[in-house]
Amino acid sequence: MFLAIDTVFDQCSVAIVSQDLQVISDHTETGKRDQTQQILPMIDSALQQAGIKLADITALIFNRGPGPFSGIRINTAVIQALSVAHNIPCVGVSSLAAIAQAAFDKQGVQQVYAALDARMKQVYFGEYQLAQMQGTPDVQVMTQVEGSEERLVDYDQSTDKALPIAGNGATLLHAVEDQPLFAEIIPDAVSLAKLGIAQYLVSGGVSADQALPVYLRNNAWKTLKEQGKA
Repeated sequence: MFLAIDTVFDQCSVAIVSQDLQVISDHTETGKRDQTQQILPMIDSALQQAGIKLADITALIFNRGPGPFSGIRINTAVIQALSVAHNIPCVGVSSLAAIAQAAFDKQGVQQVYAALDARMKQVYFGEYQLAQMQGTPDVQVMTQVEGSEERLVDYDQSTDKALPIAGNGATLLHAVEDQPLFAEIIPDAVSLAKLGIAQYLVSGGVSADQALPVYLRNNAWKTLKEQGKA
């Protein structure tokens, strides 16, 4: 059993998923208000619904970012605390990969750009395609296109190819004619779980001190005073 949580996409989302990707428990509360108060009770509720304890969890899967910094911090802190307290490995999943996975699950797209509004006239951006999940021949998940990288791009920038663009940054880029846009795509903990399980089967998990966030924007995690802007 794998426990996945997300507080990055302005929501609290928790899921318990088996290794063969059967969803045992799944619940999402939209809105970012009171995430710190919501997430732990939601985890307890998911465990009760699944009829298991944290000791039965194989790995903890979390959204490592990029994305809103407060959401990433909550997500990471909760996972690190649970990992230390119960000696469970962690698996960090990219928020952009989660968008791509949700685009496949909901729209059936097999190659896609993921775009997440990063504010400051930029979007977080990456390219993903469908690949077979190791050890599970009949299951496929979205993976980063070889040779590509997750990065920041400016608003109104065009893409190299006319692939679909998913995520709330889709309409902030300059789409070419007939380029599909899925701005309404918002992944949940189930999307994270699928990717995290696939990653765990390939490389295992990491300890709490290695379960680190990814921001992409240098120094953005610092206070304005620390950045020299205050």
